[in-house]
Amino acid sequence: MKEIEKLDAGLEYYFLDDEVAKRKARAARLCQEFNAIPATEPEKQTKKIKEIVGSHGQRISVQANFNCDNGLNIHVGEDFLSNYNLTILDIAPVNFGHNVMIGPNVDIYTVNHPMTAKGRSEYKAIARPVNIGNDVWIGGKVSIMPGVNIGNNVVIAAGAVVTKDVPDNTLIGGVPAKIIKKLD
Repeated sequence: MKEIEKLDAGLEYYFLDDEVAKRKARAARLCQEFNAIPATEPEKQTKKIKEIVGSHGQRISVQANFNCDNGLNIHVGEDFLSNYNLTILDIAPVNFGHNVMIGPNVDIYTVNHPMTAKGRSEYKAIARPVNIGNDVWIGGKVSIMPGVNIGNNVVIAAGAVVTKDVPDNTLIGGVPAKIIKKLD
């Protein structure tokens, strides 16, 4: 089995593989092009971000800087808004529902590395998808870890590190993030 096939199947893979690197290089080039567009040209920014992501709703707004590992694994619903400095390591799929707002300096990761020195020295990685529901507000400087599922009507407080699934109708915060209260 090729390394790219292992990656796509959710198995451990060699992350320096040429085919894996080719995906990342495409994303890096497109992100550089997006980040070079002046903020005074939002129509051009929107056109470029729609070229980067795999699928999107009609209304999408992303501020520079934006960085990703693949782009084509990012799927965005209607009414998506991201503030400055969003990084999505989308080696595995990252799915956003409708009406999602993201604060500045947010990181969403789908890739992880082994807990063993041997595995890391062999340049191994494993990817797990991230799913984010409808009507979600992600505060500034939030980090979302691989494999996390975030429900609908969720607010994630600024600075939270989300390591576990989040149920619908909740406010979460902290490191690691915990439920603070239920929302209506």
